[in-house]
Amino acid sequence: LQGKGVDVENYPGLNNVTGPSIISHMRAQAASFGAVFEEDLVTKIDATTRPLLVHTNATGGIPTHSIIVATGAESNWLGIPGEYELRGGGVSSCATCDGFLFAGQDVIVVGGGDTAMEDALVLARTSKTVTVVHRRDAFRASKVLADRVINHPTIHVEWNTVVEEIVGVAVDDDSESETQDLDDIPKVVSEVVLKDTVTGETRRKAANAVFVAIGHTPATSFLEGVVEFNPEHAGYVQTVGTSTKTSVHGIFAAGDVVDAVYRQAITSAGSGAAAALDAERYLSEEGLGNEAAEMEAELLAELMNDTNEQAREELGYNAYADVGGRMQGMKETVAASAGGEL
Repeated sequence: LQGKGVDVENYPGLNNVTGPSIISHMRAQAASFGAVFEEDLVTKIDATTRPLLVHTNATGGIPTHSIIVATGAESNWLGIPGEYELRGGGVSSCATCDGFLFAGQDVIVVGGGDTAMEDALVLARTSKTVTVVHRRDAFRASKVLADRVINHPTIHVEWNTVVEEIVGVAVDDDSESETQDLDDIPKVVSEVVLKDTVTGETRRKAANAVFVAIGHTPATSFLEGVVEFNPEHAGYVQTVGTSTKTSVHGIFAAGDVVDAVYRQAITSAGSGAAAALDAERYLSEEGLGNEAAEMEAELLAELMNDTNEQAREELGYNAYADVGGRMQGMKETVAASAGGEL
């Protein structure tokens, strides 16, 4: 969501709102309930001690009774010349986020899975032409999506082809001076260098944008050797049954670190809610919680007891207590002569 600069259209109840705006509201809501945010990088988790210990870059060690891992997944990149330098200048990993910027222009989508097909179809609504570059002679995507892409009049497929380099051109800037560093001049995508995987031949193709759609990698490297991972999906945390519990008691996982299929904001939010419930239940069952709050409650209880005892002392002698309490329906003189007995 944080990187989705356009309106979010697949989250129930939200309209005309961007991803960063949603994140801002979520943070404000969490803060109103006492959540504390540490802007830091987690390097590893020590699960050999109790409480658990979260190691970070700058904050140091943070002891905790439970952990919810919701670090998401990062886009995979090609690692070719020009890709990193031209991010923001036509190179992107999110067609739904940035596609509208290239309406009426020529764009390229790299990949052969469902994500690449979906990106190509989204871009075909507004772009002049869409070229899908795939290194094999058949798509890995579902047949329905693949057929839609192959039969679309605006989409062209380059089979057995890879992108070797992304080339950019400097943007005209009237403010340029003689002392300006050439490396700081903004550039935008102008063309790509394609290579045929069968013949080895290379050629150039003009393009205004390149959308890389070759999958995602969960941000879970700091959990290696700590929890078990899904054997069918590398990098994704393995959970127990339909819960968010991991192989380590007290550690839970939610969102894109677990979900290798849907990877949507709404499904991640639901998974996060489930993890919160699982974590709360775990803390309750183990008798764990906020020690500071528990100590405050104990001190308050002691203070109340001391106050009650003091109040009883200030009330002084109670004559009715000696005769077994107040006698209802009898005159006090009769009760006294009866010695408090009926």
